Amino acid sequence: MTSLIDTMPPRPALPQRLHRFLRDLRLAAFYSALTGVLITLVEGNPQILSSQMIYSTCIGSIAAVIVDGARLALWDDPSRRRHMWPPFIAIIVLAAPVAHYCGIVLGALLQGDTPPSLANYPNPRQISMILFSMLCIAAFSLVIVSRERLERIKLERGEALLRAEAVERQALQAQLRLLQAQIEPHMLFNTLANLQGLIAIDPQQASRMLDQLIQYLRATLSVSRMETTTLDHEFAALEAYLGLMAVRMGARLSYRCSLPEALRGARLPTMLLQPLVENAIVHGLEPKIDGGMVRIEAAQHDDKLEITVCDTGLGLTGAGAREGGGVGLSTTRERLQVLYGERAGIDLQPSPPQGTLARLTLPLEFA
Repeated sequence: MTSLIDTMPPRPALPQRLHRFLRDLRLAAFYSALTGVLITLVEGNPQILSSQMIYSTCIGSIAAVIVDGARLALWDDPSRRRHMWPPFIAIIVLAAPVAHYCGIVLGALLQGDTPPSLANYPNPRQISMILFSMLCIAAFSLVIVSRERLERIKLERGEALLRAEAVERQALQAQLRLLQAQIEPHMLFNTLANLQGLIAIDPQQASRMLDQLIQYLRATLSVSRMETTTLDHEFAALEAYLGLMAVRMGARLSYRCSLPEALRGARLPTMLLQPLVENAIVHGLEPKIDGGMVRIEAAQHDDKLEITVCDTGLGLTGAGAREGGGVGLSTTRERLQVLYGERAGIDLQPSPPQGTLARLTLPLEFA
């Protein structure tokens, strides 16, 4: 798996590496000062606290420069980390006496003390402190390496989550396009079939239906390939569709669309409402001898957008037919589930004295 560290271009790598080195150096100085406090407590001589902290900080900082500098210079490349541990341990072993001696000299110079002579170094007490420094350097190096490994794992995990989310978004978009593609031909094929029949028996009526079909296509084609639209555009498309159906059904169909001015800019998935209106006409009003009326209304309830499609048709006696067919309620439910999950839904219920009410609820969002 490739991480951002792996794919980072060579030029920005140096400032980032320097930033990490300085961060590790500050951390080494802090822990070295704490080690000086610990040594003072063990020896039980509080008068040497400040002096011991200076010596420990100098030793720890020099050790960090040697060990962490070598690690970042030689093994920062992921391809080299596999074989880093034997030479890295050797550097820690060699760095302990060098850092200890140089740290004592630097600490003495900072405090105005006499630095030790290299000829008399190390004495037996200094050997034990060198071994202690070696253990501290090894522990600190292990902490640094483990921390950076955890950071790389978090980074790679974050990248994997981003890739998974991108794949999921692409899959959802493909599913939505498939569901939307099921809606458009369904209505057009029905209209063209009726138009074909009218041409032979009533050319004038066929001409009016063709005019309404052109108006409907003009209202829908501009947004039919978009993922979302406004409630204003959706209602305009519905009125064009209902005008087309009114030509076909004549006086048997009446309709009313009610859209508050404040909700005209509300966003919703493209062509979400047409299957509900088509469902009301095909299963509710067309089978009824005297037809009826369909009303489409939009309202706001807190942070929810509620759209109702109410017809005065046959009611829910044909509810099974309404649920089936692969288009209509089932398609709309699938689209809502993909887009909103449990935040949206459709409720189908009787509308007294006769008819059906489809209530669509989804989050209220504005363009």
